[in-house]
Amino acid sequence: MADGPNATTTGVRRTAPSPQTARPRRPWGEPWLAAVAAAFTLAQLCLVRPGLGLGWDETVYVSQISGHVPAAYFSAPRARGISLLVAPITSWSASTALLGVYLAVLSGLALYFALRVWRAHVMPRVLALAGALFASLWVTVFYGPQAMPNYWVAVGALICVGCFLRVHVNARDRAAWWGLFAGTALMAWMRPTDAVYVVLPLLILSLRRPRLLLVVVAGLLAGAGEWVIEAYVSYGGLAQRLSDASRIQGGLGWHLAVVDQLRSLGGRTLCRPCTGALPNPVVSLWWFALPLLAALGTVVALRARRTLPALLPLVCAATAAVPYLFLIGYAAPRFLLPAYALLALPVAQGLAHLLTAPAPGRARTLAVSLAAVALAGHVAVQYLVLERTLHNSAANRADWSRTAAALHTLGVRPPCLLSGYEAVPIAYYTGCGSAQSAGHDTSTTRAELARAARQRPFAVLALPDAHPPAFARGWPVERVGDLKAYVAPGVRQER
Repeated sequence: MADGPNATTTGVRRTAPSPQTARPRRPWGEPWLAAVAAAFTLAQLCLVRPGLGLGWDETVYVSQISGHVPAAYFSAPRARGISLLVAPITSWSASTALLGVYLAVLSGLALYFALRVWRAHVMPRVLALAGALFASLWVTVFYGPQAMPNYWVAVGALICVGCFLRVHVNARDRAAWWGLFAGTALMAWMRPTDAVYVVLPLLILSLRRPRLLLVVVAGLLAGAGEWVIEAYVSYGGLAQRLSDASRIQGGLGWHLAVVDQLRSLGGRTLCRPCTGALPNPVVSLWWFALPLLAALGTVVALRARRTLPALLPLVCAATAAVPYLFLIGYAAPRFLLPAYALLALPVAQGLAHLLTAPAPGRARTLAVSLAAVALAGHVAVQYLVLERTLHNSAANRADWSRTAAALHTLGVRPPCLLSGYEAVPIAYYTGCGSAQSAGHDTSTTRAELARAARQRPFAVLALPDAHPPAFARGWPVERVGDLKAYVAPGVRQER
C-alpha cells in the first residue's frame, strides 16, 4: 500500500506522477470545489436570511456580545464559540440581514477550505459531489447563515478527520498538523461534547503515536478551555456543569431517538416532545439511502486497499451520531450535521462508482439518466422542505416581533425585564433583559423578580389559560399578540 503524500484513495492514481507529467497545482484548488461553495453561499443569501429574524437559540448566542440588548441566561450545555464568531457584527450592529450575509459568506468559504483538505484522498470531482450532497440538504442551507454552532462543528469535523489522514500518511505535512489542531479546536470551541464524540476514533488510533495524540488533545483543550474554566467559575465545577447539561437535555441515557430524527426531517427544527406522524416517505427516502451508499463507497475503497481513508470518515460519522440517535429523548435535524458532512464522502464515492462502473452503452446511459433524475428529485424535495421550514420559522419570529411592539406601547421599554412564557426571544426583540425563576433557563428567584419590578419596567408573559406567579397576580393584564402580559404597576402605558 502506498504510504506517502501522493497516496490516494479509490478513483485516484496510486503512484505519484513524474515531474514531467504532473499538472501544476492551482493556488485556490479545483474549480469544482469553488463552484460548490459559491452555489452554497448564493443559496443561503437568496433563500434563507433575507427578512428572517433570529430564532430562540440565536437570540441567546447573539445577546452575549451585543451592544443593543442585555445578555440572556447562558445555560450549561451552551458554548461561546458561536457568540465569538458573530461578534465582529453583533458587537456594533443589530442588523440581522448583515449578520446573515456575514455568516453565509463565511460558511461558504469554510466549506471550500474544509473540502480542499481531502484533495489528497479523493478525486476532485468526487469531492465536489460530496460537497454538493452535503450543501444541498435543507438543514445545511437553513443553518449555514444562522448563529448556531452545529454547522461549524461539521466543518471542523471535515478539517480534523481529513488532516488526521494526511498526517498519518505523511508526518512532514506541516499544514496538516496545524489543520488537525485547528479543526479539533473549532469543534470544541462550538460544542465541546460533540467534539469528543467525533475524535474518539482518532484518539484510539493515536495511542501508539504520541505526537498525534498530543495534537488532538491540545486541540480539544484549546477549544474547550474557556468552557471548562467557566464551569468552575459559574456552574459549580465541571462535573456539575455536565450534570446540569444532561438534565436540561432530558437526562442522557438510553433513548432510541432514531424515529424522532425521522419525524424532524419534515422541517421541524426542534422535535421536543417528538410526537405526530412521520413525514411523507419521499421526504425521508434519502435518509435510508444514505447508509447504503456510504457502505457501497466504503467497500469500493476497501477493494482498492485504502482501508483507513475509507473507514475513518464512516466511523467518525457514526460516533458523532450516537448521542443524538441513542442517548437523548428528543431530536433536531441540526444535531446530525457533522455526521452528514463526513458521510457525504463515502456516499459520493458510492454514487461515482455506480455511474462509472463498466457497463454496455445503453445500460450506462440509463444508469446516468436515472441517477440524474433521482438527484434532481432529491434536491427538489430538500428545497420544498426548506421552504416549509422557512415559512414556519418566519411566522414564529413575526409573532415575537409583534409581541415586542405591543409591549412597547404598554411602556415596557429598555431598560426593561421580561419573564415567563417565551420571555427569552421576546426580550431580545423588545430590547429587554430576561430572567426566569423556573425551567431550563432558571437564573433568579421570584423574590428577586418582585424586587426588580419596583426598579424598572417589568412584565410577565403567560399563555391565555395560564396563571402568573403570585407576586404578579394583582398587576394589570394586557393582551399582547397571542399572550397575556402582566405589567408591573408604575409602568407608564401609552395608547
